[in-house]
Amino acid sequence: MGKNKSLLGLAGPALAMVFFYMAANTWAGDQQAFNIRIAFGSCSDQDKKQVMWPAILQKSPDVWLWLGDNIYADTKDPKIMAAKYNKQKNNSDYQKLLASSMVLGTWDDNDYGENDADKEFPRKVQSQQLFLDFFDVPKDSPRRTQQGVYSSHEYSKAGILLKFYMLDVRYFRDSLEKKNGRYVANQQASLLGDTQWQWLEEEFKNSKADINIIASGIQVIPEDHRWDKWADFPGERKRLFELVHKYGLRTPLFISGDRHIGEISRLNYKGRPLYEVTASSLTHGWGLRRPEVNKHRVGEIVYDLNFGMLEISPTAKRLSLYTREGLVEHLLVGL
Repeated sequence: MGKNKSLLGLAGPALAMVFFYMAANTWAGDQQAFNIRIAFGSCSDQDKKQVMWPAILQKSPDVWLWLGDNIYADTKDPKIMAAKYNKQKNNSDYQKLLASSMVLGTWDDNDYGENDADKEFPRKVQSQQLFLDFFDVPKDSPRRTQQGVYSSHEYSKAGILLKFYMLDVRYFRDSLEKKNGRYVANQQASLLGDTQWQWLEEEFKNSKADINIIASGIQVIPEDHRWDKWADFPGERKRLFELVHKYGLRTPLFISGDRHIGEISRLNYKGRPLYEVTASSLTHGWGLRRPEVNKHRVGEIVYDLNFGMLEISPTAKRLSLYTREGLVEHLLVGL
């Protein structure tokens, strides 16, 4: 079993404590009666074995959040993309999840259309419609005419209101220069685009939620690795943190996918801790369990296939990363 690290005494909303755990299957704390279960994950190759759905179903989530790379389309052909979405959607275990849980999501590059694709992807309009088909968005929904797949949703149970902000980090993303296989950070480059920023600020401003979950296809807090991340768009990253601070969001939690590893990151911003949980991958991880620097990481990297879960009881909240092998690590923090 992993280390039990406690960071008590941090200031924040009077919503008890938030428990962060990196875990697998069950442990003694599961005897607690959790009223709300929010599960999330990313990176699901429709052509690989779908081994995580039974474990997810066992947890009976109220809500499932897709965090991008929901399929590996990697094509400009809408017919091929549609067939891949259908294969994922028709998986028998995923159908059980659809029947039992509220399902929401955003996308990242591989389901958007191509690896590392940005606003220049030529089939993004068609890709958006196929994404919305996958999520059974009605044909007359305003989301069908909106540019980009960003959306917000609320879920209430047991007197607790949650709000989900599903960000689109592909449709409006500016192109970045690469040097030696690494993106060159650009202070002026846009990730969300003006329209999405205006929408997001209004959503934050009007939020009455007890818990605000901000979902991004790429990591928000980590800065050190060479892969896709908000830190490559430092102006956008700071703007996001500033908006969270400006509107005093209650219990803000960032969740992300993309990386094919699981980890928890923590950043102090203007005297307040911000947390991010990266849950990835559902079907394929790193071939080599190499070390990777993340100065914001709390605990260790989870290399095994994993999914995340936020579990809420009347007296506690627990955020977990589940694998198929056993308890990896758990972290208790106050927000």
